[in-house]
Amino acid sequence: MKTIKGPAVFLAQFADDKAPFNNLKNISQYMADLGYKGIQIPSWDARMIDLQKAAESKTYADEIKGVVAEAGMEITELSTHLQGQLVAVHPGYNELFDGFAPANLKGDLKGKSEWATQQLKYGAKASANLGLTAHATFSGALMWHTVYPWPQRPAGLVETGFGELAKRWLPILNEFDNYGVDVCYELHPGEDLHDGVTFEMFLEKVGGHKRANILYDPSHFVLQCLDYLQFIDFYHDRIKAFHVKDAEFNPTGKQGVYGGYQGWVERAGRFRSLGDGQVDFAGIFTKLSQYDYSGWAVLEWECAIKHPEQGAAEGAPFIDSHIIRVTEKAFDDFAGTGADEAFNRKILGI
Repeated sequence: MKTIKGPAVFLAQFADDKAPFNNLKNISQYMADLGYKGIQIPSWDARMIDLQKAAESKTYADEIKGVVAEAGMEITELSTHLQGQLVAVHPGYNELFDGFAPANLKGDLKGKSEWATQQLKYGAKASANLGLTAHATFSGALMWHTVYPWPQRPAGLVETGFGELAKRWLPILNEFDNYGVDVCYELHPGEDLHDGVTFEMFLEKVGGHKRANILYDPSHFVLQCLDYLQFIDFYHDRIKAFHVKDAEFNPTGKQGVYGGYQGWVERAGRFRSLGDGQVDFAGIFTKLSQYDYSGWAVLEWECAIKHPEQGAAEGAPFIDSHIIRVTEKAFDDFAGTGADEAFNRKILGI
C-alpha cells in the first residue's frame, strides 16, 4: 500500500486580481502558510501560468516549478477543465461557452473545439515539462440535453454520440501517451462522462486507452445519489487524481436531484466546505489507500455559504487528518511463529 500525498489545493476558485491571490508566487506562499504541500494549477488563468509557453519552453516550465518550490510546495497537476469542456459542445450551448475561449472565437463552435484540442495538446507537453504524470480535465458534452429524454432518444443516438466523442479525444489521448501523462476526466453532471457507466461506454469507444482515466470527486456522486464508495471498488485502477470536495443532498417534498432551477443556497443538492457536508471521507481515504492510490488529495473548494478563505484554512488540516500513513507490518505480527514448509505440513497433518 502507498500513502496518499497531500494536502494540496486547486487554485481555480481562489485566483483573483487582489493580492495574495493575484499571481502564482503570492498564492503559492499563501497556501503554503496554511499547510498545503501541493497546488493544482488552472491552465487557462494567465495570472498563474502561460500554458503554451510551458509546453514550448522547458526553461519557462522550470521557472514555474521554481516559483512553487520556493514556497516549499509541488505542482500536483495542471487543469484544462474549461478547455476540455470545449472539445465537445452541443450547438445549443455554443454561446454559453464563449467565455471559455479567446474573444475572436465567439460563436465559432468548430473554432473553439479546434482551439481546445490544441490547448489539451499543449497541456500534455507542459505536464511533461513540469515532471507531472496526471492531468485534470472535463470531457465536454454532445448528449447532455438528452440525459432525461422526452421525447425518447432515437435508436443509436448514444452510440453515435460516444463514437464522436471518442473521435475527438483519441488524438488528444495519444498525445498524452507520447508524454507519459494520464488524462483524468472529472466525472461531472453536464459532461457526457458523468458516472461509471458513461465512463465505461467512452472507454470502450477509445479501445480501453490506458491514458483515459478518472479524477475522482465524490461530491458529484452525492448529488447523483450514486454509491461513491463502491465506485472506488469498481474503478480504482483508473483513478489517477482526487478532488477532496464535500457535498450534501437534502431532498424535500418540493425538490430533489434536479434542484428546481434554484440557486446554490436553495438547492437540495449543494457543495459544501470540507466537514460541513455528508461525504464519508474516512471511508474514501481508507479505500483509496487500500487500493494503492499514490496520487494527491487536492482540495477543490466550492461552497455557497462559507467564505473561501475560511474554507481554505480549514481544508489543509482536514485533509491532513484523513491521510492514512499506511502500515508496513501486520497488527498480529507479534504472534507469528516463523514457520517453514515442513512445519506447515505438520500443522496440516500431511
